[in-house]
Formats: sequence, C-alpha cells, structure tokens
Amino acid sequence: MESPQSFVEEINITEIEFYEVVGKGAFGVVSRGKWRDKDVAVKNIETESERKAFITELKQLSRVSHPNIVKLYGACTQHPVCLVMEYAEGGSLYNVLHGTQYQPQYTAAHAMSWALQCARGVEYLHGMSPKALIHRDLKPPNLLLIMGGTVLKICDFGTACDIQTHMTNNKGSAAWMAPEVFEGSNYSEKCDVFSWGIILWEVITRRKPFDEIGGPAFRIMWAVHQGKRPPLIKNLPKPLELLMTRSWSSNPVERPSMTEIVRIMSHLFQFFEGAEKPLSYKENHDHSDASKIF
Repeated sequence: MESPQSFVEEINITEIEFYEVVGKGAFGVVSRGKWRDKDVAVKNIETESERKAFITELKQLSRVSHPNIVKLYGACTQHPVCLVMEYAEGGSLYNVLHGTQYQPQYTAAHAMSWALQCARGVEYLHGMSPKALIHRDLKPPNLLLIMGGTVLKICDFGTACDIQTHMTNNKGSAAWMAPEVFEGSNYSEKCDVFSWGIILWEVITRRKPFDEIGGPAFRIMWAVHQGKRPPLIKNLPKPLELLMTRSWSSNPVERPSMTEIVRIMSHLFQFFEGAEKPLSYKENHDHSDASKIF
C-alpha cells in the first residue's frame, strides 16, 4: 500500500512560527501558526495512540479538495508529528451557536447557508472515486467558519473512513450520531445524512440537541435508539421540516442522499437573503427564541 506521506508536502517544523493553542481535535492539540506567510492551524500528535488517527486524517485530507472542506497544506511526518492546515479565524460553528464568550446574531439566511455548505462538502465526500468517504463525526465543533462567519469548512477527518470499510466501531458523538453507528450495525454514508439533519435543527433553533436529557452519552444513544428526536420547530417551512425529519429517519434507506439534500436546499435557499453579510456581534440582544428567525 502506498504510504500516505507520498500524497502531501513534507513540511519542516522549523518553518512554522507557533502562536496560541486554539483547540483540541479528535486527536492532538491544534495551534495557530504562520507558515510561508500563511495563517495555518497546526495539529500536533501527542501520543502513540493518536498516530493512527493522524495517518487516517492525512490519508483522507490529502485526497480532498473542495471549498467547504479544510485545506491540507502538508505534514511533518518526522518527530514532532503534525498536520498543517488552513486556519479558520471564525472558530467553530459550535462556538458561534453556543459559545460563552460571544453571541453573534445571525439570520435564517445564515442558518440555511451553513446547512447547505455543509451538505455540499459532504456530497463531495460521498461522491469521491474510486472510494466514497464517510466523515462519521459531523457536528458543529467540526465545522469551522471563515469570512466573517459566511463560509463554512468541514474539518477533523481523524474518524473518516472509506465507504467499503463499513466500519462498525463506534465513532462520532452521541447527540449527532445515527442509531446504526452506535448499535454496531453495518452502516453506510447515510450516517452522515442523519448527523446533517440534527445540525440543521441546531442552527435553526440555536439549541444543543438532546440537551434536556443530560447525563452520560449512553442516555442520549438509548433515547435515539428508541426513536426520540429533537422537537419540531414552530413556523418552519414544511419542505424544510420534511427534509429534516427524513434525514434523521431510523431507517437509513428512507434518508435522502446528500445530492438530493443539496438540490432541495439550493432551491429553498433562493428565498433567503443576506447570507453573505458578516455576522453581527452586537451587545445585549436576545436570541432565547431562535425559532423566530423563521
């Protein structure tokens, strides 16, 4: 098998100027840095067990090129081991939705745009050849924002797998995870569609999915296994509600493909204006009922 290093540029660690730590991914610590006059995110591998996820992410990211997927510039494969990627100055979508520091205002157009951009990135992954890629851990912490919050990029490919692998080990995060993944059944790319449906609900309501359940992750998994889903949203246009509920159907076969989601979302998105406006960080606004954005 070809080694993953052959796909990507080998970067000399001494060329990178490191700044502050900005987060932690599925593996490793992520720092902001400068490399050849570019702002970069550098993901450092800390333990031997993280090497496996590193090799996966390196292999998968080196295959992809799409405006809604984080760009990989290269890697340091000698000690210390790290990935060098584009830096997303807007942080994660999760922090924009639920962060404690800033609470930017956003509109229904922004919510629709984020969901559509996420769907486009995943559609690209699912359409890859010779083997489709399943992300398996789609959730707002793995969706990064740039350009004032208007452009979304999917990141964290440490759990991605080739579609043929049909892995049954339990990857991902409980609130966004399709039931067939944690039930240990064989699963397909439709597990990403389930996660997308939950994300759509989350960007519209600005609430954390299944937050009311609390406790350990298995309580959410048990509820989802029994058919529990986030509550329906008041005043949500019917075509959007139907797309959302089909996406999180218990039966993967009933879920739409990402191509169908992109087609429907692109059509609906025409009716929303202002998605290109940067997010507003005004003080003292109330978004306690985010469903009012529709």
